[in-house]
Amino acid sequence: MSTVVAQALHVFGLRAHVANNIFFFDEQIIIFPSGNHCVKYNLDQKWQKFIPGSDKSQGMLALSISPNRRYLAISETVLEKPTITIYELSSIPCRKRKVLNNFDFQVQKFISMAFSPDSKYLLTQTSPPESNLVYWLWEKQKVMAIVRSDVQNNPIYQVSINPQDNTQVCVTGNGLFKLLRFSEGTLKQTNFQRGESPNYLAHAWVSDDRVIAGTDTGRLCLFESGDQRWETNIMVKEPTSSKSLDVIHKSESLIEFPPPSSPVPSFEQMVATSYPHHMSMPQVFAIAAYSKGFACSAGPGRVLLFEKVEEKDFYRESREIRIPTDPQSNDPSQSDKQDVLCLCFSPSEETLIASTSKNQLYTITMSLTEISKGEPAHFEYLLYPLHSASITGLATCIRKPLIATCSLDRSIRVWNYESNTLELFKEYQEEAYTISLHPSGHFIVVGFADKLRLMNLLIDDIRPFKEYSVRGCRECAFSNGGHLFASVNGNVIHIFTTTSLENIINLKGHTGKIRSLVWNLDDSKLISAGTDGAVYEWNLSTGKRETECVLKSCSYNSITVSPDGKVIFAVGSDQTLKEISDSLILREISAFDVIYTALTLSHSGRMMFVGTSVGTIRAMKYPLPLQKEFNEYQAHAGPITKMLLTFDDQFLLTVAEDGCLFTWRVFDKEGRGIKREREVGFAEEVLVTKTDMEEKTVAAPFLAPSMLASQPACNCPDTACLSTP
Repeated sequence: MSTVVAQALHVFGLRAHVANNIFFFDEQIIIFPSGNHCVKYNLDQKWQKFIPGSDKSQGMLALSISPNRRYLAISETVLEKPTITIYELSSIPCRKRKVLNNFDFQVQKFISMAFSPDSKYLLTQTSPPESNLVYWLWEKQKVMAIVRSDVQNNPIYQVSINPQDNTQVCVTGNGLFKLLRFSEGTLKQTNFQRGESPNYLAHAWVSDDRVIAGTDTGRLCLFESGDQRWETNIMVKEPTSSKSLDVIHKSESLIEFPPPSSPVPSFEQMVATSYPHHMSMPQVFAIAAYSKGFACSAGPGRVLLFEKVEEKDFYRESREIRIPTDPQSNDPSQSDKQDVLCLCFSPSEETLIASTSKNQLYTITMSLTEISKGEPAHFEYLLYPLHSASITGLATCIRKPLIATCSLDRSIRVWNYESNTLELFKEYQEEAYTISLHPSGHFIVVGFADKLRLMNLLIDDIRPFKEYSVRGCRECAFSNGGHLFASVNGNVIHIFTTTSLENIINLKGHTGKIRSLVWNLDDSKLISAGTDGAVYEWNLSTGKRETECVLKSCSYNSITVSPDGKVIFAVGSDQTLKEISDSLILREISAFDVIYTALTLSHSGRMMFVGTSVGTIRAMKYPLPLQKEFNEYQAHAGPITKMLLTFDDQFLLTVAEDGCLFTWRVFDKEGRGIKREREVGFAEEVLVTKTDMEEKTVAAPFLAPSMLASQPACNCPDTACLSTP
């Protein structure tokens, strides 16, 4: 195997549409899915530990944690086959306890899971059309009972087990609310539905015989032993102004169900007569019970707390919690319009955490909700504002430990990979396709759908100071010295200088869209590759092609170049990694049934990393082996779009279509990392062991910040501009 090792350090991202995607391991540690991992995150100390998905996994579908907090169940699809993996959380690192992947019943995927109160049994629900409810003695991989939950192929959203009784289970879905009891090897339904049932999206046990369920029309129904005892309706007025949420009000109707003979009008009749047509119905996607009652999502950006009324059988709304508007959004009035998909209380009930449809995590201290009586309380970000769509651009620089990313969510974010923090964040009107960070860390160039923009990174803002009419730029790159930058417009490359900000040369020759650009070390040449199967090496002084290699059967995704500039590496649609030199393909190395989507080579020239269409990372030694010699790591839950190494070769950065950003620590043989000094003119590579006990210095040519070309002149009057000397 390869001697190159990558260790996941930190991730910025959330897989919001994994069922049951956030919960507490203890008072300080939460667990959530990100990329193709589950992350254990310490809220106080800010460290992360990773539980990787299964090999060949196509993504996580659902999670469940046992009541004793010892076990974590993960539902995945592995090689088109459904799999449930149960991890032991108490071991360090977390180890696999059991894998359930051999089934004697039809199943496409498991969409919801729940442990029994003693953690010995696991309840799982399969997707339609089978819709099987399976009751496992999971430690022995034994099916205790199986029954079809629904025969009409309706969606089923959640299953649970009574927190006080191993044998009683609840299933909710579209037109479905069922209580079943396990007895004598079978699951038997114990309640009977009267009339047509609504679309139940979520439920929670509030006592040993009571379940609260929420619908897609804002109804909350309380069931006791299967019979409906109480109902309330959450209403939200449409705001009259899009600029403020102050006009949004709540309205609820509390109804205790009368005897069947009572002449009291039905709930539907009361709603029809009490509320005019301008009311809209919020969807209840999440419910979480706690000692005083329960919390539920109540439409976009809202969570309501309900408390039990003393000596009565119903609950009354006690607090409202809202997601705050974000001033960095391109439309702050809409930034809070996110559906809350999952809610979770800490063991002490001091903290409530919410995950949303925009891949965000929010938190609130419950004591704060007591203070804000009469006014809605507000969540705050648990981590940082995270990307909510595919990340299309990734860049880093020499002078500062910064990462710049852009995304189809129309945002730019600047992260710090040493402190694992978000430095800057801003949303725009247009989608951002590509980004490059000036070696100084003071400027970025960004390709938007409408224009190419050169922008200043200020202390608290990202501000454009030059725009170019390059529409839909999909690739851009600053030169290593920072005195030039290249941008792509379809099949043409525009070269600009950062001293006068002028377009100095245009490179024409590609017949298809250009997908990747890379500068050689001394910036004398630029290499490009595209969908036309062409890899061109351009001489910047003449504007002519020096070498070319065209293979029309391959659409290239990414290229890089060796430190000496003599060898070009390219990956594309033909599932190979190519070594190209002097217009000839020297070697083609198989990708073994995956498509390589990104690659990067270390500045030392000894390590290569490639990203795949299935979200994995492969670490290889250079020179490249002919055999299947690489270490493969689970990383993302979608194709990797970009990857690169920091200037000192210590950190690997990867982004993907799943909207997650990973940082990895990389080592070569025997755990040695490459360390470069940041501020020397002729840099030194220092091979450093993990214990830093033995050091060996090797000289290597490298452009230090003091050798950078002059930086762009900033025309803005802002005194906060970081480019000011």
